[in-house]
Amino acid sequence: MLEEIIISGFGGQGVMLAGQLLIRAGMEEGLEVSWIPSYGPEMRGGTANCSVVLSDEPIGSPVVSEPSAVLAMNLPSFEKYLPLTQKGGLFIYNSSLMDEAPGRGDLEMLGVPATEIADGLGSGRAANMVMLGALLARKPLVKPESIIAALAATLPAHRQNLLPLNEKALKAGAEFAEAR
Repeated sequence: MLEEIIISGFGGQGVMLAGQLLIRAGMEEGLEVSWIPSYGPEMRGGTANCSVVLSDEPIGSPVVSEPSAVLAMNLPSFEKYLPLTQKGGLFIYNSSLMDEAPGRGDLEMLGVPATEIADGLGSGRAANMVMLGALLARKPLVKPESIIAALAATLPAHRQNLLPLNEKALKAGAEFAEAR
């Protein structure tokens, strides 16, 4: 198994956290992992993305130029990474923040109203977990329990109260993807 994933959106959408959770969960499950963050030049609200590689063999390069899966949290990310995604890859986008856009016939495209789902659970800030849940439903890279354990290990003590919300968001994203 070799999966090269791009997670991209605006700063503050939890892009980096989603990538970190994937690699922590992957390490716990014995996978080889790499994570490279990238930020735009803006101080706040700019672009942010990360490259995540998960493999059951040593990783030759952490650079992801043709991802096998993309989580696009906003329209600029959709436009940037759609043409770069591998033929036969998975492209998941936050349909709450963009109109249905033309896709590619050689990809599995999934529009997830992640912000709406997260708002319905109590906080739009959990949209990243909704997207991550959808990804894991379509590509079971790691167990959802490993993601929750990674989140519990990552969150500071004063934010541990957010674990139930994030667990619900992860499950809601998976349920949405499984129903499509």
